[in-house]
Amino acid sequence: MSETTANLEMPYILPSQAQKHVTHNEALQRLDAITQLTIKASLAAPPTGPEEGGCYLVSTGASGAFSGKSGKLAFRQDGSWIFITPKAGWHAWFIQDEALKIHDGSSFAHDAIGTPDFLGINTSADSTNRLAVAADASLLTHDGGDHQLKINKAAATDTASLLFQTGWSGRAEMGLAGNDTFSIKVSGDGTTWQEALDITAAGQVLTPNRPLARATRGGGVITPSSGSQTGFSTFSINQGGSSLGASVAGGGNRLLIPVTAAYLLCLAVEANPAGAFSVSVKSGGTTTITGIKDNDAATASYNGVAVGLALLSAGDWLTLEHTGSTSIDFGAGKTELTVIMM
Repeated sequence: MSETTANLEMPYILPSQAQKHVTHNEALQRLDAITQLTIKASLAAPPTGPEEGGCYLVSTGASGAFSGKSGKLAFRQDGSWIFITPKAGWHAWFIQDEALKIHDGSSFAHDAIGTPDFLGINTSADSTNRLAVAADASLLTHDGGDHQLKINKAAATDTASLLFQTGWSGRAEMGLAGNDTFSIKVSGDGTTWQEALDITAAGQVLTPNRPLARATRGGGVITPSSGSQTGFSTFSINQGGSSLGASVAGGGNRLLIPVTAAYLLCLAVEANPAGAFSVSVKSGGTTTITGIKDNDAATASYNGVAVGLALLSAGDWLTLEHTGSTSIDFGAGKTELTVIMM
C-alpha cells in the first residue's frame, strides 16, 4: 500500500504510527495550499518577507530556497516552504495576471475559460446568441496598431450583417444579406423591409428607393387655356413613392412629393405654337420652380427643356401652369416632368 494518496499526495496515517498528528497536519497543510488554489506570483527566488499561506509558482532559473524546484508550487506554512508538484487539470487563479489558468501537465499554460459553447456577460447567452453582452457600451480597441472587426459567412447566399433593433424588432440592417452586394435596408415594423442602399462588388452605388419620377399627361396633343393649370396622369418611371393626388381643373392630377428633401426638376416641352406661350412648374399651385417661355410669334414647332432646384416637403404637390394658346404634345419623350431627389 502506498503511503500517500494518488492525486494530492497527502500522507496516510499508518498503523501503529507514533505522532499521528504530524502526518495529519501535513495533509491539512497540502489541502490548505491546493484547495481554492490562488497563486500570488511566478518567482525564481523566494520573496522578501513572505506572508503565511502565500502560494507562488516557482519559475525557471530557480535559486535560493527555490533552487531545483522550478515548476512546483511553493506554499508558505509555519515559517517554512512546502513544495507541491501540480498536475494536469489543476486550476489556479493568478493574482498578478488576473487570470484563471489550467495546468497542462508541464505548466499553467492555458486560460481556464478556453472555448466555451456560450458566454454571457451580465446576461444569458443561448444557442443562437452564443456571445451576449448587456451593458451601456461595448469597446473593441487596438492593441498598439490596427483593429478589424470581422463578420464571416460560409457562402454567398448566407448573411453576414449588423442588425439594429427596437424592442427586439428589426429596424435597420447593413451588410451582405443573401448575396455579396453590401446593402443597407430599413423597416418600420420588423417585417416589411426596404432597400435604402446597395453597393455592388464593382463599386457601383445604387439607391433602389430614392424618389424619382418621370410623369406626363395622357391625351396626346392638348391646348390648355391661358392661365390654366394641368396635372399628370401617367408615370413612365416611378421609384421611391411618388404618387398622383387630387385632380386639377385643367386636367390630370397633382404630382405628390413623397419625402422632404432637395429635388432636381427637369421640364421638357414639345409644342406647336400659335404665338407666344409659357409652361411653368408650380409648387402648391403658386410658387414657380422653373419654366419655359417662348415669346416668338412664329408658328414653327418648338422643343425646349428647363431645369430647376427646389427644397420640397413631403405632401407638396406640383402642377404645370400655361399662358398663351398653344397646342402641347404630352407623352413620354415629349412634354413631361422629371423629378429626382438629390
